[in-house]
Amino acid sequence: MKSGYFLGSFSMRYGMPAVEEEEEAASLQLLFRKFLFTSRSLPKRFDDSFFTKAMKSMHRFLFIFLLFFAPIEPITVQAFTGTYGINYGRIADNIPSPDEVVTLLRAAKIRNVRIYDADHSVLKAFSGSGLELVVGLPNDYVKEMSANASHAMAWVKENVQAFLPKTSIQGIAVGNEVLGGNDYELWGALLGATKNVYNALKKLHLADVVQITTAHSQAVFANSYPPSSCVFRDNVSQFMKPLLEFFSQIGSPFCLNAYPFLAYMSDPENIDINYALFQKTQGIYDPKTDLHYDNMLDAQIDAAYAALEDAGFKKMEVIITETGWASHGDDNEAAATADNARMYNYNLRKRLAKKKGTPLRPKIVVKAYIFAIFNEDLKPGPTSERNYGLFKPDGSISYDIGFDGLKSSSADSSLLSMKAVRDQGLSSSYFLTLTISAVATLLFLTQ
Repeated sequence: MKSGYFLGSFSMRYGMPAVEEEEEAASLQLLFRKFLFTSRSLPKRFDDSFFTKAMKSMHRFLFIFLLFFAPIEPITVQAFTGTYGINYGRIADNIPSPDEVVTLLRAAKIRNVRIYDADHSVLKAFSGSGLELVVGLPNDYVKEMSANASHAMAWVKENVQAFLPKTSIQGIAVGNEVLGGNDYELWGALLGATKNVYNALKKLHLADVVQITTAHSQAVFANSYPPSSCVFRDNVSQFMKPLLEFFSQIGSPFCLNAYPFLAYMSDPENIDINYALFQKTQGIYDPKTDLHYDNMLDAQIDAAYAALEDAGFKKMEVIITETGWASHGDDNEAAATADNARMYNYNLRKRLAKKKGTPLRPKIVVKAYIFAIFNEDLKPGPTSERNYGLFKPDGSISYDIGFDGLKSSSADSSLLSMKAVRDQGLSSSYFLTLTISAVATLLFLTQ
């Protein structure tokens, strides 16, 4: 077995050149020599044959250790850990710095985070944090990336590869709510942009590390009530089906931005607000599937599953990439109150914690990114658009759903020390494996 096998495989996983394998192996051997010479229980002199034997023994043990104890990677890329995530929008001039946001999210134990661009200050702040990011390729770039594969490669190198593995970039969202939007040229460019970005990842050996997705609004559906009747709009289908075919090939999910708040606001006379807020209610009954729904979000998810099945993609997973409730609105947005926002987000958090599926797909656990961390005071549109935040600009909570606000902690120093370790390019779990391997080798050689 080559001495650089494990470290070389690690480097190639993150797109590093293969020629660095021998340098990594040499560094590993130097580290091992230093370890040996600091041990008082061993002789002071060793020849090269001793080190060769030691290195071989160490790699044999490491191979066995990884074979039996290392987690087996899934066949498809998984960009979401657990069930709860959050969107980090930054269209504001009064929110905390990215470094403070990292502290806030770690205190709240929110691991999955989506951003709408690939801002380098954010990517640097998240380095070594343990938080998992999905970065966004904004709509303004979609046409360019579709028309020019070299531009897609340059974007991936500059905004993704350059920050791996220190910053845990788990996915790239190509555009946001493109299909169903007003720019029809974007509709035709989305698939090409998605393929070019994916091919760039593949050439950089990152396709098994970073997942490609795009988020859709409810505007892609012709209807969604009852859930089983949902299908894609005719003018959307010709663009949606090729995209779904590609996503099916690479193992990507269908991402949906679903807002019971907006659905309720569109028809408050016929929709029970308790149904939208996960409160006790009679719910709705779907006669085609003989299924009962006690909350609107589950119904919206199953409507998406019905549309996917109608399009021929029954096995594709649905992930909610945005959902939330505004805490303040205009005069015609009476449901946008702090009490309703607290109730929706608190009940949603409880629902996700149960790790269960929907009535139509009970075995597929619901996963959702909440919108959003902060109110964004510079967003255009109605007042509600600027009031979805779980936290205030100073980092304190907007309303209590069980999270702590931004505050200093005695654990900060330990978090920073772990950040420093991860900034060396290797994970703490790898160092643990290396240490166990070295100790086992010493025991073997002293027998």
